[in-house]
Amino acid sequence: MRLNFDFPLLMSLIFCVALSGCEATAAGIPYLDEQKVSAGKIVYDSNCASCHGAALEGQLNWQKRSSTGYLPAPPHDETGHTWHHPDQMLFEFTKYGPQRYAGTDYKSIMPAYEGKLTDEEIWNALAFIKSQWPTEIQKKHTEAFSQK
Repeated sequence: MRLNFDFPLLMSLIFCVALSGCEATAAGIPYLDEQKVSAGKIVYDSNCASCHGAALEGQLNWQKRSSTGYLPAPPHDETGHTWHHPDQMLFEFTKYGPQRYAGTDYKSIMPAYEGKLTDEEIWNALAFIKSQWPTEIQKKHTEAFSQK
């Protein structure tokens, strides 16, 4: 079986993780704060749901590039890979977009939200996303990436 993944993007994400902490940080995704989760739902619905789905389900065939070279939007629910990444990386990927880490020639329809959303709005959107994961996934994510 051949895995279908983008090696330059993978390496860029690793680089991103290595640089984590260089930008605005939070003590972690505030997914237990009901006010931040509620605010994050508004941000998500207005800025993310059109591609990633109202139920965080993503687009069909999200792991396969289109004929024009673009990957569909991945799910942010437990079936996707969002919960496999550290909080800071998710923040920076959302704020700066994938091209910052994968190179300017990387094909993605994911925009950078710097200048469109505040840092707080990005953290709140991530809070909403994480709050929707099953408890066991939330726990795995928190344990794997807690800031010590």
